[in-house]
Formats: sequence, C-alpha cells, structure tokens
Amino acid sequence: MVLSLQHQQLFHSPTGFSSLPKSITNHPLISLKLPTRLSNNPLAFAQNAATSHIDTAKAALLPPPLRKELMPNHVAVIMDGNRRWAKMKGLPIALGYEAGVRAFRNLIQLCCNWGISVLTVFAFSSQNWFRPKMEVDFLMGLFERGLKNELEEFGRAGIRVSIIGDSSKLPKSLQDLIDEAVKTTKENSRLHLVVAVNYSGQYDVVQACQNIAEKVKDGIIEPKDVDSFLVEQELQTNCTGFPCPDLLIRTSGEQRLSNFLLWQLAYTELFFSHSHWPDFGETEFLEALCSFQQRQRRYGAQSS
Repeated sequence: MVLSLQHQQLFHSPTGFSSLPKSITNHPLISLKLPTRLSNNPLAFAQNAATSHIDTAKAALLPPPLRKELMPNHVAVIMDGNRRWAKMKGLPIALGYEAGVRAFRNLIQLCCNWGISVLTVFAFSSQNWFRPKMEVDFLMGLFERGLKNELEEFGRAGIRVSIIGDSSKLPKSLQDLIDEAVKTTKENSRLHLVVAVNYSGQYDVVQACQNIAEKVKDGIIEPKDVDSFLVEQELQTNCTGFPCPDLLIRTSGEQRLSNFLLWQLAYTELFFSHSHWPDFGETEFLEALCSFQQRQRRYGAQSS
C-alpha cells in the first residue's frame, strides 16, 4: 500500500528511526506494546513515555519552596508541542502524542499529591478537526484507549472525570465511554479532572448566552437579572466548584490562549513554558507553581 505524504509524516520518522516495531506498524492507530525497561534510544524513550500509571499512594509533602496556603485551587493546561517534540527527536508524530500521555499522567499524579482541586486540560479543540483525517482518527483512538485503561485507576485514586465541549461529534464508542467515566467517578473528590474535547471558548460563551436568552423568552428570568454570575452558571465549567482557573500553563513556548476558556481566564495568572509537552514534568510544574505563588493577585484592585 502506498501511503500519502500526510500519512508518512504522521507515522514515519524523517530521520533514521523509520524502522518501527511490528506492534506499531501493524495497527493503524499504533497500539503500542511497550517495553518496561528504559533505553537511550529516542524511539524506546517515546514508547516508555506512555507506560506510566497513576500512583494511588498517599499524597506527598509539598516540595520547597511551595506553600500550602498559596496553592492554586484550579490549574488549566494547554498541552502543546507533541508534534514538535517528535520531529526534534526524529520520531513519528504519533509517538509524540504517545509520549505526551506520560506527561499527562504525571501531571495528574502531581496535582493529587500537592492538593490541587481541579485540573482542566485542553485535549482537542474544535479547530483540530481540520488536521489530516488519519491524525484525527489516531487522536480519537488514543483518547479512547487512554480513558479505558485509566478509568479503574481513576476510581481507586479518587479522581472525578468531567468532559467539556461538544461530544456529539466524537465516535459513538468514545461517547459511551465518556458517559461511563463521568457516571462512575462523579462521587470522587480527591481531584476533579476536566478534559476539554472538541471545545471552543467562543462557542462556550455563545451557548451560555443562548441558554439565558431562552430563559428570558420563557419568562423564567428578566433581562435585568442577567449578570456575570448568571453567565458563569451557564458555561460548561459549571461542572466544578472552581470554574475559573487560578493558573493557566501553556507549553512549547507559544503565548496565546487559542480559544480556550476565554470567559473563565479573565483574572487567571498565565505561565508560558518553553518545554514541549512530553518534556513537561515535576521540575517544570514546580517552576510554574513557584511563579504563581510569587505573584500578587489584585483582580483589578489597587496593590496593597
């Protein structure tokens, strides 16, 4: 079979690592059977990056110089740079996404250990549908496999899962799995994991306004009753007790919001990391939290 140029770019390395294991080449979604030992080979490193599991051990003490009373309740993350990370290492783009899975799992563990209440991640935007179909199909499969593999561990670790965005456009099997995850974890309280899939910050505000307009039309509320609190209640982040992030982290050096949580980020502290997402670990997260704790949040008021 002759692959298109797009397929070659997604699944094959531009350098010397194009000879992939059979477990990779024989499955269209690259369902990896990963080794357990680490290796200096970049391909093996990317494979091992997807093997980490959530540790359900007791929460660790905060590393210095973090202070418990200054920790954010809600951290949001734009996980950027998977493809650039893979290209820099001469790996298929798909392995960049696989490597990003480990960074995601590690971040969940750190949030659990360090007492963060809500973690919201931008997994797939409404604009990502314009990427090559094979890449989109791979991402959908990766999301479904990851959620299925971690669902039991989420339950043991006390992690609640919520999904924001228009899930109606996702594959039916993934929709069903999302419904199961939301239902089975809804009573968990250690960490609320909010995953934005097929999400648009602009549309989130639009649908909130539409819902409010319907209530005005039906006589449930008066136009004069519409305020920012009411809008916030209609946003998709109303699933959590802390709908507005305290800290937004974006990786890979990009400094823009990319249509993510536009209303909710009004007074959020922003931190831009130069690390690509697969390289974002404890050191980088600690740097972001230390930066957050050194800031004075005034919410538009005069500094004290």
